[in-house]
Amino acid sequence: MEQLGFEGMPRRLYSCTPTRLSTWLDCPRRYRMSYLDRPVPPKGPPWAHNSVGASVHNALAGWWRLPLSRRTPQAAGSLVTTGWISEGFANDEQSARYRDWARSLVEEYAAGLDPADEPVGVERTVATRTDKIAVSGRIDRLDARPRADAEGTELIVVDYKTGRHLLSVDDARSSLALALYALAASRALRKECKRVELHHLPSGQVLAWEHTPESLQRHLRRAEDIAEECADADERMRAPLPREKYDEVFPPQPGPACGWCDYLRNCPEGQRAAGAPRRPWDALAEL
Repeated sequence: MEQLGFEGMPRRLYSCTPTRLSTWLDCPRRYRMSYLDRPVPPKGPPWAHNSVGASVHNALAGWWRLPLSRRTPQAAGSLVTTGWISEGFANDEQSARYRDWARSLVEEYAAGLDPADEPVGVERTVATRTDKIAVSGRIDRLDARPRADAEGTELIVVDYKTGRHLLSVDDARSSLALALYALAASRALRKECKRVELHHLPSGQVLAWEHTPESLQRHLRRAEDIAEECADADERMRAPLPREKYDEVFPPQPGPACGWCDYLRNCPEGQRAAGAPRRPWDALAEL
């Protein structure tokens, strides 16, 4: 029997994260496998570069939770060592080399921080909503710094990066996630938040972008548009959608990035696009 509805009733808010929205943009098939398929298809082996990134993020978050007197560069490095994630490496020797490298990155980065300059939040979850979406996400670090053009302080979104590729200011400007974090932080804490920063530890670069209210609203409208597509696809999946029609709603987007997909083993199109198989440690930075 068809479920009775009420004409003109507003659509339920679409709950999402920036990662969910970007997954849909990258590949609707991967989106389905990640968020809708039950049971979730088996993933490939863990990636070593993700282990490096998680180890560094965890160490920097833990450093800010230490008592002020213990916030030294050496303590930050020790947190890398004690919390090291060794999954995805070719062998113990390779894991140890990258552990030592990551430790040196974190120690050098921590040496440039003022341990007494307490962030507003570390690994802080923020959320906001419109009449279409309820979006949430976790910020690596949220700072409060003196405003350059007025009295008081403003919030700054800081995102740590450990990848081997150099970044540019455009990466900060175009990041949907950073813009949504800035909007959510501003609304939650009732303080202006327009500046977003990417801190690339391997190069020591800080890539910053100063948003305007207009640019933040453009990112928000973009998020709503993507969410609308996701919501339509989700509803069709729940209808339920016959398996033979999956690709009509969730088509694959094969390309060079398929080699890094966790679900590559379940995607013939992705396997053809990926070419030679990627080893779990192939994305590590050159030492």
